[in-house]
Amino acid sequence: MFTARFLVQGTVAFAAAVALVALGDPAAHAASDSDITWSVTPADATGPDNRGVIQQELDPGASREDFFAVHNLSRTEVTFALSAADGYYTGAGRFNMLPADRESVDAGRWIDLPRSVTVAPNATVVVPFTTTVPDGAIPGDHAAGIAASVASTGTDAGGSKVGVESRVGFRVMTRVTGEIVPSFAVTGVGTDYDMSWNPFRPGSAHASFTVENTGNASLLVAGTAAIGTGSTTFPDDGAPRQELLPGESRSFTVAIDGVWPTFFAPGSVDVVPAARDLGGAAVEVAPRSTATSLWAVPLPQLLVLLGLVLIVVALFWRRRRFTAALDRAREEGRLAAGVDRAGPAATGVAGDDAADLSAPGGSGRLRAHSRSSGTVSLERHQ
Repeated sequence: MFTARFLVQGTVAFAAAVALVALGDPAAHAASDSDITWSVTPADATGPDNRGVIQQELDPGASREDFFAVHNLSRTEVTFALSAADGYYTGAGRFNMLPADRESVDAGRWIDLPRSVTVAPNATVVVPFTTTVPDGAIPGDHAAGIAASVASTGTDAGGSKVGVESRVGFRVMTRVTGEIVPSFAVTGVGTDYDMSWNPFRPGSAHASFTVENTGNASLLVAGTAAIGTGSTTFPDDGAPRQELLPGESRSFTVAIDGVWPTFFAPGSVDVVPAARDLGGAAVEVAPRSTATSLWAVPLPQLLVLLGLVLIVVALFWRRRRFTAALDRAREEGRLAAGVDRAGPAATGVAGDDAADLSAPGGSGRLRAHSRSSGTVSLERHQ
């Protein structure tokens, strides 16, 4: 079974329907005489140049000739099949071209090149090709790929023999002249929340959305997603750049950390794409902000708060009981002390007794009569 690898920086590997594809190592070498290793890069008439991608701007009906180089790093002579096909970006943001069993309908049909090329061991052959834009072509960006491939046979998981086409190639980006209108749409915005059961740590949220390139220029998609107290940028550092060709769409799911559960957490998805002309100058694209939100019930925090409330209520109830018991004890003590101070007088005076009392100031005498009924009468005598 053949393996396919390539060397030159900027070269892109393509996979057919049943192809073995590997991104090349800058220092890859053939492991044995049976291995075939090659690279395919843009070139001029003399050999490989410094381009990783061929970019060209053509009027409808115009043609342009360019070159690419096939470098055979193997120890044997190899005949490579050459092909061109429509290009596209995968969901992971990597460029690819249609497999051999799918027919191109756009820029892949505009490229005319030889069907094959034979390259001696450790040699390079420069191959010319022509791009012809048809009359009435839509202004804007059109992507295609050019590849050199080797066919072989392999064995699938069931033990059956299958055909394998290993392809190595590069991008050809053709911009058809006319009014360039970069635009996009953001749809399908949704959010969900991952709660942290640690009440002293915030949770995280996920924002899902789809970006569609509705204009006629390629867009590099980037932006910010924010929910409540959390915010993050996309794509992540080190992740493949997210480029959308005209008519393409891509779904994103962005993780947002540091989101505290505040019952209702408002947020937004702010997409700020970039577009450039073939000279590298920025083309203005209006950013777009799409509002979103989610419900984030602070269940761990509510459980902690409920526990504190129960503790406070228990302490308050215990204090109330203690205070009531203390008041009863004091009342019983006062009643007991009152009985002790009253002594015999508390039982009343029996019979009909009389007593003389000196009036205040010596102005006379009072005579008190006590009857058996318990009443006392006073009489004043001069």
